[in-house]
Amino acid sequence: MMELIRSAERGLADHGWLQSRHSFSFADYFDPRRMGFGVLRVINEDRIAPGTGFGTHGHRDMEILSYVLDGELAHKDSMGTGSVIVPGDVQRMSAGSGVMHSEFNHAQDRPTHFLQIWLLPSEKGIKPGYEQAHFAEGEKRGRLRLIASPDGAEGSVTVHAEARLYAGLFDGAEKAELAVAPGRVVYAHLVRGALTVNGQRLAAGDALQMRDVDTLSVGEGERAELLVFELAA
Repeated sequence: MMELIRSAERGLADHGWLQSRHSFSFADYFDPRRMGFGVLRVINEDRIAPGTGFGTHGHRDMEILSYVLDGELAHKDSMGTGSVIVPGDVQRMSAGSGVMHSEFNHAQDRPTHFLQIWLLPSEKGIKPGYEQAHFAEGEKRGRLRLIASPDGAEGSVTVHAEARLYAGLFDGAEKAELAVAPGRVVYAHLVRGALTVNGQRLAAGDALQMRDVDTLSVGEGERAELLVFELAA
C-alpha cells in the first residue's frame, strides 16, 4: 500500500513570526486521517522570522528531532543544554519525565527554516536527554545516510523510539535503495527539490506513506533532499 500526500494537503498555521506546515494533526489543525503514521507523530515545517522564536515551554514523553535547512536555531533547556543548530545538524531531545526548552532565531536579517519531528517513545517517564550530531553534505550525497536510530548505529543520534531515520541528497543520475525490515512501515518526506520515490514523482513538501514494501528506491533527483522514516507500525 502506498499513499501520496501532496504538500498543499498539509495544515497551515501563520502566526506572523512563525509560518508552519503540519504533516499531521497539531495544535489548531485537526484531520482525523492524519493523526500520525506508525510511531511518527509530528512533522512541522517551520519558518521563524528574524529575531523571534518559541519561548520557554514544556514537553514530556516524546522524542523530538530538529533538522535545520536554512539559518540557525538556538536551543536552551532545563537540562542545562545550550546550543546552536545549523544546516547539517540533527538535534535529539528526549522529553521523558519532563523538560522545559526554548528555540530562537537570533539572526536579524534572515529567517530560520527547519523541521520539527516528534516520535512516540518506546518507554514513558525516562530521564530527559539531549544529543546533537553533524552530518556533512558528502555523507548524504547520492545515498540514504542513517541519522537517527534506537542503537545510535553508524554515528546516528540515539532515539528512544522504534524508528530509523535516513537523509539523502540526490541530483541527476544519483540513486539509492533501502531494504525495509519485515513488519515496518515507511514514510518518505521530500524536504526540497524533486525526486522519484518507488516510481512516484514527488515535489518539495510531498510525502509517501508505505506499508508492505520491502525496498525503497529513489532517483531522478533535481536538487532533492529526502528524509525517510522506517518505523514500527
